[in-house]
Amino acid sequence: MASQRICRRSGIPPSVPFLQPPAKRLCLLCGGPGSAPGGLGKTHNPESLLDIAARRVAEKWPFQRVEERFERIPEPVQRRIVYWSFPRSEKEICMYSSFNSGGDESGTSGENNDETQLPFLRGVTLLEGGWVDNVLQVGFHLSGTVTDTATSSQPEMVCSVSVSFDRCKITAVTCSCGNKDIFYCAHVVALALYRVRKPEQVKLHLPISETLFQMSRDQLQKFVQYLISVHHTEVLPTAQKLADEILSTNSEINQVHGAPDPTAGASVDDENCWHLDEEQVQEQVKLFLSQGGYHGSGKQLNLLFSKVREMLRMRDSNGARMLTLITEQFMADPRLALWRQQGTTMNDKYRQLWDELGALWMCIVLNPHCKTEQKCSWLRELRRWNSVDVCPWEDGNHGNDLPNLTHSLPQGAHESRPHRTVFTRAIEACDLHWQDRHLQHIIASDLYANYCYHDNQDGSLFDTRGWPMWHEHVPTACARVDALRSHGYPREALRLAIAVVNTLRRQQQRQLEHFRRHKKELLHKAITSITNMEGWVGHPLDPIGTLFSTLTETGRGAEEGANTCLDLSGTKNNNQSSLLCEGESYGALAVETALIGLGQQRVMPDGLYAQEKVCRNEEQLLAKLQEVELDDTLVKIFRKQAVFLLESGPYSGLGEIVHRESVPMHTFTRYLFTSLLPHDAELAYKIALRAMRLPVLESTASSGDLSRPHHMVSVVPNRYPRWFTLSHIESQQCELASTMLTAAKGDSCKLETVLESIQKNIHSSSHIFKLAQDAFKIATLMDSLPDITLLKVSLELGLQVMRITLSTLNWRRREMVRWLVTCATEVGVYALDSIMQSWFTLFTPTEATSIVATTVMSNTTIVRLRLDCHQQENLASSARTLALQCAMKDPQNCALSALTLCEKDHIAFETAYQIVLDAAVAGMSYTQLFTIARYMEHRGYPMRAYKLATLAMAHLNLSYNQDTHPAINDVLWACALSHSLGKNELAAVIPLVVKSVKCATVLSDILRRCTLTTPGMVSALHSRRNSGKLMSLDKAPLRQLLDATIGAYINTTHSRLTHISPRHYSEFIEFLGKSRETFLMAHDGHIQFTQFIDNLKQIYKGKKKLMMLVRERFG
Repeated sequence: MASQRICRRSGIPPSVPFLQPPAKRLCLLCGGPGSAPGGLGKTHNPESLLDIAARRVAEKWPFQRVEERFERIPEPVQRRIVYWSFPRSEKEICMYSSFNSGGDESGTSGENNDETQLPFLRGVTLLEGGWVDNVLQVGFHLSGTVTDTATSSQPEMVCSVSVSFDRCKITAVTCSCGNKDIFYCAHVVALALYRVRKPEQVKLHLPISETLFQMSRDQLQKFVQYLISVHHTEVLPTAQKLADEILSTNSEINQVHGAPDPTAGASVDDENCWHLDEEQVQEQVKLFLSQGGYHGSGKQLNLLFSKVREMLRMRDSNGARMLTLITEQFMADPRLALWRQQGTTMNDKYRQLWDELGALWMCIVLNPHCKTEQKCSWLRELRRWNSVDVCPWEDGNHGNDLPNLTHSLPQGAHESRPHRTVFTRAIEACDLHWQDRHLQHIIASDLYANYCYHDNQDGSLFDTRGWPMWHEHVPTACARVDALRSHGYPREALRLAIAVVNTLRRQQQRQLEHFRRHKKELLHKAITSITNMEGWVGHPLDPIGTLFSTLTETGRGAEEGANTCLDLSGTKNNNQSSLLCEGESYGALAVETALIGLGQQRVMPDGLYAQEKVCRNEEQLLAKLQEVELDDTLVKIFRKQAVFLLESGPYSGLGEIVHRESVPMHTFTRYLFTSLLPHDAELAYKIALRAMRLPVLESTASSGDLSRPHHMVSVVPNRYPRWFTLSHIESQQCELASTMLTAAKGDSCKLETVLESIQKNIHSSSHIFKLAQDAFKIATLMDSLPDITLLKVSLELGLQVMRITLSTLNWRRREMVRWLVTCATEVGVYALDSIMQSWFTLFTPTEATSIVATTVMSNTTIVRLRLDCHQQENLASSARTLALQCAMKDPQNCALSALTLCEKDHIAFETAYQIVLDAAVAGMSYTQLFTIARYMEHRGYPMRAYKLATLAMAHLNLSYNQDTHPAINDVLWACALSHSLGKNELAAVIPLVVKSVKCATVLSDILRRCTLTTPGMVSALHSRRNSGKLMSLDKAPLRQLLDATIGAYINTTHSRLTHISPRHYSEFIEFLGKSRETFLMAHDGHIQFTQFIDNLKQIYKGKKKLMMLVRERFG
């Protein structure tokens, strides 16, 4: 009510509506007397004591407390406090008016990528263009008008803007532009920056209550009446209502001392924070989630998370408020319940947003300066979200049994624990504190070393050099580091990060010493256990990534805000160089930390998402490492860590014995190999060869001590179903091997070693084939002579692929066989001869004859190898031997190829022909025999073709309705061949035709062809016995064929009439017409056909319409 009245200020158009501001504190009308001069002169250096004191009070004290503390506040003091209460830094204004303080991101809508359209930059443009007018500061309230210039899409607009502020923070904003966004509009930015940059041009007044206090009764009455007169249409009802209440003795308004004043500053109870439009935050997050990852919504949500981190870094309490609002919307996402109901998992991008949400809460609850009541409030919220059924689990799919963050659970208690959610770690982190004396010393001082602290009897506080260590669950310790960085304490984060790295170094050294002491015993047992069930790479808190970023980013120099130290112990020292030993650098320490983390032996986590996260996190770390240029110092670190990894036993993923479920090191080792190769090739190969193993695919691998026996039931030979990323892992193993092959070109000893490792460790035929192809390409580069050793490696890998895939189905098998022959050709004639000699271990008979031997015998191969006649004959002899062996083993598929390959050698050809004859009786089909018979005829062996054709006919059986059977052409060809050879051959084949073919149309076709020409036209050239006369249908063998054809027509007719329908009547009449032509070929055919028709009329007289058609056509 009061806020509506006092929001109507002179100089602002009455038609512009304002949002109702938040409730204002009540201002007691007891200020000091007298008037003050308007305006405020420039501050001179050195500052006056008044300005220094006023600035401090304005930053820390609410104005109500100042009023309550002092009975009378001089007006100049009030003016200076009001003056200094407005924010003086543009950084926060920028933070609240753009996604990124650097201004490099677009607004929340994500629709305009023009940086000049960002609210902050647009506000700067409006300010610098002189579009800010009527700026007035009344107490803790700033108002003005900002003209938004006309554009092609909108006309010029004059916006009325008002800003409330308190203790150097903007606490409320309103603008008539109707901005609906999370951040301040450009008009608010322009007005605020005007006050920051041009404070001397802003007319400043004390709070309106002070001005009213100085008025007499008449002046007050005139003031109110003029105010009502100017705005009577809007405020008259309110004014009358207030008047009635004031005149009523018992009204509520008269029970309160004083009256609201929106310009009087904050009350003691008001929370001092920057204005954040909570409703818009919720609406925007809800909108982004509803888009389901489309339209860049995932990017926008990540930008919101970045804004939360930015707020935390500025130590802005809105960071936690904003994250709470975001979390509420995430928990209200309807897809969570749907996915849980359907048993489906969320996509990776959405899953990563939840991970970031959990990590941010971890940072917030670990704020070293948060109050106990704040932490309790957050804990209540986290527990509430955690208890919701649809709250996502930490591993993405199903729960895990990892130890409690603070190790507070007793051993074995985790077996009955519920699933861990994305909030579980933050809930557990609420039990952590910063009160440990050693931790406080680490954070507070660069010079904290063993001579500063003497309670180190067990050696756990300092390393051998005297530098402090911090022993804590590594991800938890790194979460502390992240929290310090996130809350704007980069120097303190750097100190703790270095202490954690010192601890990792010391642990690594002790692990190496321990393994060396027990090495003989462990190697004898040939078992190992995973010492880290919770790996650092792929961990939800990303400990290694946190340390790496802290050392590389914070270590480059003090960030903005680093001048503010976190005072936990009272000790301060900011000498940067004292944090490191001589010769060390932050970058080198970061690289060493990454190498330690990546080389850790750790168990493969459960679930697809968790396993993919391990791969993704590893690739992210390696990408950061690849940006670092190696110098002599880093090479030494690489060498040292490589030795540690090789010799640290069960603590290293590259130790002599690794657990079956240990995460493979292929991707990491490929980076190590390429980095070490120019500096220490022997060490590079040693570590790469060690990393080639993949125990999970070894059926003989030791199971070791899993400590989780329920997983062992899923072990099957050569496959481990729980490893969802196995295909990716195998591809990385292949990449490592390929890298070694490339590097080893020209070194036969190393190539042989790499080959042995590949043959021993890689089990996928497709990957071995890829390696073979890679080796072949490298060996035959155009700019150099072929590397024969590498070619032999390629050939050996190809032979292994052939052996692996010989008895299994592989859709690339033909491609593999062809490639192998090409590779063997490049190696030389002896390689081709070798694969043909041992073909039965590499190829199927069909592959050996149709691809291998055929390619070897081709002119292209002979020309490529530049063979002389003797070499050609030897190679051809091997090919013929292979062909005959294949024909014996698989005559059905190889006989024709064998005949083709052997046709230039009489003995071999005869042998192949005999194999065909032997197999024809039982093993070969009529199709195969007809194909070979046609080949024989084409090669000029008609009698052999005839022999094979008769054998094929014996296997054939054509029923009456198979008039489109594919073998019909073969039957016609066989009869034509027999007819051409002579009467005896035709007489011999006709009984076979009659026996095998029951189809009337086929038989009639054969009959007509046999009567058109004289038989034996081929043999007539060589014999005088042929008379040249056409064969008679009344004598054998054509009489037998004619009778069979007529009988086939009769049988077919009865068969068709059994289930004939009217729509087939005309077709049937045509069929009878063709049959009559065949009947008439016999001397008594007319009589037979007439009797046949009469029989049909009698038998099928019930089919009246059909019989009528028969009578019309045939009488």
